[in-house]
This record gives sequence, structure tokens and C-alpha cells, in this order.
Amino acid sequence: MAEVQTNTQSGELSQRFIEFVMMQAQNAALFLGQIPNPQTGQGEVNLELAKMFIDQLAMIQEKTRGNLTNEETAVLRNTLSNLQMAFVEVSQQSRGESPAASPTEASPAASEQAATDAPSVPSTPPATPEAESESRKKFTKSYGA
Repeated sequence: MAEVQTNTQSGELSQRFIEFVMMQAQNAALFLGQIPNPQTGQGEVNLELAKMFIDQLAMIQEKTRGNLTNEETAVLRNTLSNLQMAFVEVSQQSRGESPAASPTEASPAASEQAATDAPSVPSTPPATPEAESESRKKFTKSYGA
């Protein structure tokens, strides 16, 4: 009976986590102009606020690495990458660039500016189980055992 209750609680927590990620994504999408403002009915772009929500999701991804279920990890990863792509497209549109323009077609200064405005993404590749256990070893402390 306790195992069933634990699985149910775990499932509920997983669902709440996914709902939280989706709520953050909705807020980012609102400020990217993808969702109309409920008060005005118009799409509004506020790149600073959109970046804040995207950065928060990136921080959550980093802080929860190795502690999420496969479904939670996939939802967070896909949501974050979709929002980052949308952010780049909207920021290019707001600068008057073609959304389909590749970085090689854009001027180097514009590419550099887009890179600095884009939400930060950890540049390290996803850790393998061996690498994760190795990094965890670095931060374990022994108290004379």
C-alpha cells in the first residue's frame, strides 16, 4: 500500500513539475508575442521579460539535472529549446532582419548582438552517467570514515 501511495505522490509531483514548466513557457510566449495579451487581445513583445522566463527555465534545467524523470527532462528540454528559437526569431524580427536569415547571412555585428541578447544556455554537453558520477565524486566530503 505504501508503494502505491509513493508512486501516486511521485506521479502527482511529476505532473505539477510539468505544469510549472508549461506555465513558465506560457509567460515567455506571452512576452514573445505568441499569445495575445488577455487584457488587450493583442500580441505584445517584451524581450527582457521573455528572456527572464527563459533564463529561469534554463536555471531549473541546470539545477535539476539528474533528478528528473525522462518525461520531465524531455518536456523541459523541448520547451526550453522551442522558446530559445522563438526568442531568436522575435529578436531578429524586431531588428528588421529576416527570420529565415542564417547567421552567415547576417552581419557579424548583428550575429554578435543576437548572441549576447539570447538567453544563456550552458555550453557543456549533456553529462553522461559516468561523467555525472565523476562530478558528484568531486563534491563529496569524507569526515574521517
